[in-house]
Amino acid sequence: MKKAFVLILKIGLSAAIIGWLVVDAAGTKSEDGENVFQKLVDQQKHWDLLAAAWLFCAGAVLLTLIRWWYLARAVGIPWSLPGALRLGFLGYLFNLAPFGIVGGDLLKAVMLAREHRQQKAKAFASVVIDRMVGLYMLFIVASVAIVATGFWRMPNQKIRIICVVTFGLTAVGAVAIAVLLTPGVTDGRGTRALARLPKIGPTIENLIEAVRIYRRKLHLLAIASAMSVGVHCLFATGIYLIAHGLYDNAPSLPDHLVISPLSATTGVLPLPMGPFEAVLEFLYRQVGMAAYRGLIVALGYRLICVLIATVGICYYLGSRREIAQVMHEAA
Repeated sequence: MKKAFVLILKIGLSAAIIGWLVVDAAGTKSEDGENVFQKLVDQQKHWDLLAAAWLFCAGAVLLTLIRWWYLARAVGIPWSLPGALRLGFLGYLFNLAPFGIVGGDLLKAVMLAREHRQQKAKAFASVVIDRMVGLYMLFIVASVAIVATGFWRMPNQKIRIICVVTFGLTAVGAVAIAVLLTPGVTDGRGTRALARLPKIGPTIENLIEAVRIYRRKLHLLAIASAMSVGVHCLFATGIYLIAHGLYDNAPSLPDHLVISPLSATTGVLPLPMGPFEAVLEFLYRQVGMAAYRGLIVALGYRLICVLIATVGICYYLGSRREIAQVMHEAA
């Protein structure tokens, strides 16, 4: 009953956010008085740019999976790149579609641990560190782009506040990483007590173990961070191409290097859809775009994600029994 409630809540919240945005957009007129969705249907699209957007986004997903494979191999897990792509695309599919309370990252960790039972700690560590590196580099890319483009000097007060918050979170993250990587911090009584907490204790223990494993291999984190910069730049370029494939007037690529990472940070929320679309729409409006162009671009990006996830569906159909067992264990 609890699992069903969590699943219904996740789907309900996502549907509520998207539904509110779409219904509000359906009642909005464009500059010439036409419905924004009808105008999108009627106007000319640049299909070559949309196809290029798919290639950039697919390249970003592929580089993400290669990063995880590299992090796992680097700590001694002997597996092939095809094996990493199989588990990675299954995880991508589960993150995109609500198959239950088991998210894509947890599915990847459990399946990798099942395949390498003597190295379970390293399997979970690779997934945890992969997600942490990817998330923090979102703020790094956004902060660098804000400075490089002068985004923080825009007259819009909300934009300046967003830039200050981004800088602040980037600094806080840097301090937190420095503390975690300090020898002795993860070996004290406090961390052991946190690992014994109910519900969240095992997650904290996995995080602590991940830090211990990779603290001795900082060069691996540097390489993974460089890969993450490539991932976020590819995604930003893909969203930029979607925007220009649908509209003649859209934010520039440098602007998207700020907008895309900030919107993507909402991916930490356990919802399949909604927050990303809302934030992208909000940021598009702040840079002077017409109402609901950000929403439409976000929905275009989601469609491309679904097309990429079809690879995961193929893997899923061939591994349904194994995945059902993994979901039961993980839940």
